[in-house]
Amino acid sequence: MTQASSSLPVDGAGSPAPPSPAAGSEPQSRQRPLPRRGLERLDLLLLCLEALDLNGGEAMVWLSEQLGYQNLFPNRVELWKQRCHNPLRRACRRGELSVEHSDALIRILCLMADRLYPMLRALLSSQEPAELSQQRWQLFEERLAALLRERMNPRRSGVQQLLDPVAGSQQRRRLVRSLALATGIGGFDRLRASLLDAAA
Repeated sequence: MTQASSSLPVDGAGSPAPPSPAAGSEPQSRQRPLPRRGLERLDLLLLCLEALDLNGGEAMVWLSEQLGYQNLFPNRVELWKQRCHNPLRRACRRGELSVEHSDALIRILCLMADRLYPMLRALLSSQEPAELSQQRWQLFEERLAALLRERMNPRRSGVQQLLDPVAGSQQRRRLVRSLALATGIGGFDRLRASLLDAAA
């Protein structure tokens, strides 16, 4: 499937993205740092967004500036460094990711998922022609595999499973569903709760 554009194709009737997550009160649970598996999943979800949009890395930097996170991510290098707390990375940073930094990354993710909601819906729709749906998934999975090989440690079993065309299929679909659930009002809270509950 050849595509000149940087984003996965969607039909012209795609509905606009839902509203961005609203910042509400900060419950006590948000003071807990993300567990190891939560850090892995957060970075993998951001990687999926980059697979959906080839300009995703630039979009994350732009959204960080729009949200006023210059003190947390003063430049793209610092944003990348914070994502490297993912233990699956080739170059993994030790220690915990602060709650402040993880919340900022989650908000950036939710806003990006809002922008890419038509693509997420197209991937997950059961109403699409089977051939078109297969083409969309194939393009997404090829882009994701390229990013995984470039940035992740190929010796880690979690990376090997994600790269497996068959064994990793369900996990890749779960990641896309998680992105869809992170859109709209309440998306931030839903996603953060799921990352906190990720198995250690």
